[in-house]
Amino acid sequence: MTTDEAVAPPGRAARRRDRRKAEMIEAALRILSASGYQGMRFEDVAERSDIAKATLYHYFPSKDALVSAALEKLTSDVLLHLGAALETAADRSPTDRLRALIAEQLRVLTVLYPEVGKLFSFPAPWPDEHSEAIKTMRRRHDRIFREVVDLGVTSGEFDCPDPSVALHCLHGILNHASIWLRPDADPDGRTRDAVVEEALRLFVR
Repeated sequence: MTTDEAVAPPGRAARRRDRRKAEMIEAALRILSASGYQGMRFEDVAERSDIAKATLYHYFPSKDALVSAALEKLTSDVLLHLGAALETAADRSPTDRLRALIAEQLRVLTVLYPEVGKLFSFPAPWPDEHSEAIKTMRRRHDRIFREVVDLGVTSGEFDCPDPSVALHCLHGILNHASIWLRPDADPDGRTRDAVVEEALRLFVR
């Protein structure tokens, strides 16, 4: 426990600890996206978080513990945002539901977590300890989209010969858009909306 946390009231200390932990996880995600697992060093995470390396070890006893926490936080946040977007369109058509998911995924990739696209579009080798976690994250993520697409195909609203291929193409479009689409260069959202509508063409003619 740091000196500040030792003298702070329990509630305040817990909030401070959570904030610090979140900052470390965010720094780890940014470094992972830029340098991959092999290029992520504790020293770099500590420097980016503006803390001592010893403090980082206080929160995470190893690099793998930090990476695991970062991947779990990323998974939870992304799924939470997609679930909320889907909930707002729950009583709408499959096309509108998929549109909501695509738009929110694009927001996640360009505004909330711009490092996600780089992290998973161009995957570097991961240790076995994390490979299965990443596969699970992808499956949980893809299941949300697949359920909506299957609903659209079953209802006859979607016209795509191979939904699996269409979904792979969709995620390729969105992940690549995270590289070139900059919200500050698209203040009115026209380019973003155009990407969403063009992506929908994979499913709706």
